[in-house]
Amino acid sequence: MAAPVEHPQLAQENLTVSFVQELETAIKLTREAGAIIRTFYQVPPTVRWKDPTEPVTEADRAANAYLVSQIRQAFPDDGILAEESQDDLRRLGKPRVWMVDPLDGTMEFIARNGEFSIMVGLAVDHDPVVGVVYQPTDDVLYAAARGSGAFMELFGERHPLRVSRETRISRFRLVVSRSHRSSLTDAITDRLSITRERISGSVGLKIGLIARGQADFYVHPNPGTKEWDTCAPDVIVREAGGMMTDCWSRPLRYNQPDVVRRFGLMASNGTRHAQLSEMIALVLDEAGVEPDFGF
Repeated sequence: MAAPVEHPQLAQENLTVSFVQELETAIKLTREAGAIIRTFYQVPPTVRWKDPTEPVTEADRAANAYLVSQIRQAFPDDGILAEESQDDLRRLGKPRVWMVDPLDGTMEFIARNGEFSIMVGLAVDHDPVVGVVYQPTDDVLYAAARGSGAFMELFGERHPLRVSRETRISRFRLVVSRSHRSSLTDAITDRLSITRERISGSVGLKIGLIARGQADFYVHPNPGTKEWDTCAPDVIVREAGGMMTDCWSRPLRYNQPDVVRRFGLMASNGTRHAQLSEMIALVLDEAGVEPDFGF
């Protein structure tokens, strides 16, 4: 199995590009989509199933339709990849592509526990540059633009985000899924001797906890997440000083023909990211898990 590699540095010439307009537009639209979601949250949801493990509600569809129409109006030359929209692959010819997850954590929405979010991200030349994650039930918003840092909006005020500086893996606080925990995750935590855990639903909310220093590590060793699950959280945790990669410590690329994250997903505060990846790779190797190339 290939040895993990460190996350490459972003190209210096791209750091000078400002994405303030894109970020503020994404914040506005995500909050407006949150208002739509809240109207559906007041009544029992109508649930359909895309497959045996993926539910979808009218809230997903309504928020998706609103976000796609508004992004298209604001940035008509950009591509869009949205979870509840048909992907016609025309986005592949665009250098800028918006990634939309209108309701990340649909199982949590159905369970009415509040642990779901709306996520909007922008990728330019395959790298994430803008990200917004909004939890409408608690009115908590995480946001970042590349080169401008990450922040959280809470009670009407913006607070800068910074990951923890914990370096002892045994003291890392793992954030785990409420609905999709894998037996491989248990094997990984045993190998790492991690005992401190925090449960959260949405991927975006998990990464938000890392970005604000309330958790240190997240791993999803199974293929299953998609580009719209990771784009916004990716830039947020990066700008807060952390890292997000696949389980072999390779950077996540965006606007690919196959949008599935077939090599798993991990995020951390960055202090021991390569070491974590090495140990995770050993666990996956022992379990007979090979990278899924989708062939």
